[in-house]
Amino acid sequence: MTEAELKKFPQHVFGQAFTTLKCESSVYLAWLEKRVKESGGLILTRRIEDLWELHPFFDIVVNCSGLGSRQLAGDLEIFPVRGQLLKVQAPWVKHFIRDGSGLTYIYPGISSVTLGGTRQKGDWNLSPDAEISREILSRCCALEPSLRGACDIRERVGLRPFRAGVRLQKELLVQDGRRLPVVHHYGHGSGGFSVHWGTALEASRLLSECVQALRTPTSKSKL
Repeated sequence: MTEAELKKFPQHVFGQAFTTLKCESSVYLAWLEKRVKESGGLILTRRIEDLWELHPFFDIVVNCSGLGSRQLAGDLEIFPVRGQLLKVQAPWVKHFIRDGSGLTYIYPGISSVTLGGTRQKGDWNLSPDAEISREILSRCCALEPSLRGACDIRERVGLRPFRAGVRLQKELLVQDGRRLPVVHHYGHGSGGFSVHWGTALEASRLLSECVQALRTPTSKSKL
C-alpha cells in the first residue's frame, strides 16, 4: 500500500494494513484431513457424552473437543466468545486491514473477503443478528470505503473456545480399575489458526510419552 493510500484512512481507527497469504480455514482443514487419510488415518464421526465411552476401542485419547470439554473433561474454565462476521464479494480488496483493537478487520481470502467482527463473551447464540451485521459493515467501510460496493453479503456466526490459557497436558483417568491416558489440547480461543501448529507438535510429544508408558511394563514391587 502506498503512502498516499495510507493517508486515506482516519488515523484514530487505522491499525494495520498489509498483504497477507490467502489461507482459509475451510480449504486448510480439508487439506489437513487429506493428509491424515493419506497417512493411514481413519476418520469416524460419532457423538459421545463421556470420554470413557472410547475406552473399549482406544488406548489413548487426544481431547480436542473445544467447548465440548465443559462436559467431556468437566472443565468449567472454558466458555464461548461469540463471533459474528460477514463474507462478501470484493475482489479488488488485496490487503489485510484491521483497527488497533483488532475488533474491526478486513481479511481478503481465496474466494471472498471476511469482514468482522464481534467478541461476545458467554453468548451461545448461533443465529445472526441483522443489526450487528449492519454495524460490522459500517465499521469496515470506515476502514475501506470501497466496500460499499461489495455484493453477495453472507452472515456467519461461530463460538470461539476461550479459557485463561490453552489446556495442553496429560491426564490419566482411572475408574473401576480401568486406566485411560488423555492428552488435552483445547482452549485456543481466537488464536487457533495462528498457534495450532506449535501446540499440535507439543500435543504429539505428550502423546508419544503416553505411548511409551503403555509399552513399558510396570516394574514389579519387591516383596
